Amino acid sequence: MINRRAFTTSLLAAIPATGAFGTSVLAQSLRDITFVQPSPSAINSFPVFVAIGEGYFEEEGLNVTVEAINGSGAVLQALSAGQASFGRPGPGPMIAAKTRGVDAVHIYNVAARSNFGIAVQQDSAIQNIEELRGKVIGTGTADGAEVGFAKNVMSSAGMTDGVDFEFLTVGDGGPATAAFLNGEIDAYSASTADTAILNQRGIAVRDITPAEFGRFFGNGIATMADTIANDRELVESWSRAFARGHAFALDDANRDAVLKHLADGNPQEGEDKEFQSALFDAVRSKTIPSDDAPHLGWYPAEVWEEWQDALVASGDISGPLEDLSAVWTNEFAAIGAEAVGG
Repeated sequence: MINRRAFTTSLLAAIPATGAFGTSVLAQSLRDITFVQPSPSAINSFPVFVAIGEGYFEEEGLNVTVEAINGSGAVLQALSAGQASFGRPGPGPMIAAKTRGVDAVHIYNVAARSNFGIAVQQDSAIQNIEELRGKVIGTGTADGAEVGFAKNVMSSAGMTDGVDFEFLTVGDGGPATAAFLNGEIDAYSASTADTAILNQRGIAVRDITPAEFGRFFGNGIATMADTIANDRELVESWSRAFARGHAFALDDANRDAVLKHLADGNPQEGEDKEFQSALFDAVRSKTIPSDDAPHLGWYPAEVWEEWQDALVASGDISGPLEDLSAVWTNEFAAIGAEAVGG
């Protein structure tokens, strides 16, 4: 059973990595850093685990430990408390956190296409979001990216949380399955991985999210503004290794190696090879940028504006940020793109 839980993993590449001057980095002192993700799925953070497994972080002098915690809110708390250098929060929680003085910055657009959707059971009479009025929508966490996404979708239909519908935090995997079976929820705001897990568990679901929300990117890599200002070399090193891991995983010639790295990162996901492969395909497809994107990891400014507008409309923030551009940058994704040759 795949549940949210704390875990760490530190992998060494089978072949010693070499630095820019041909010296084995393994013979040098690696810098220990922590990456926090909002769920235990290695597949959802596949570029990290591939970059670990292929030795790309080691080539940059980094030894990366991965910790899974409960949702984007917890990721941002860990970053702001200095417990991690990098994390993978959603854009909605990022903007909301900025209003509370959390100076985090998104530096790489991982889920370039929306990796969330509002799903109902396959045989449900509900056919569209308007029919969720007066209903209960389940979420994996109380303050994760899936909550902000669902609020965004529901506000587009003129509905407000606590007035026109209710959220119920039910968890993911088994608890979410039970919530559907027990009739506790009518719909579930789910990531691509969550939906796949429900289907695997015999709860056939279908997505009723309006197509226009596909442009709303999901979770991305974030760090603190202080880290960028005071430890820029670290951010550049991370960005190069991460982008190389992402690019490696997009090449089907590397598929077997990628799936092995992911199984090393989360053995439970690797137990069912067919499911692991299908889930990886689904998650990977959401990381491919739009045709107008110049490179992997690129953020479209206009969608950040739309995210902010949705948060204002839903009441999650009282008004627009003074400087929305402080929440994100394309600078480091461009550095990563150079490392992969484009």
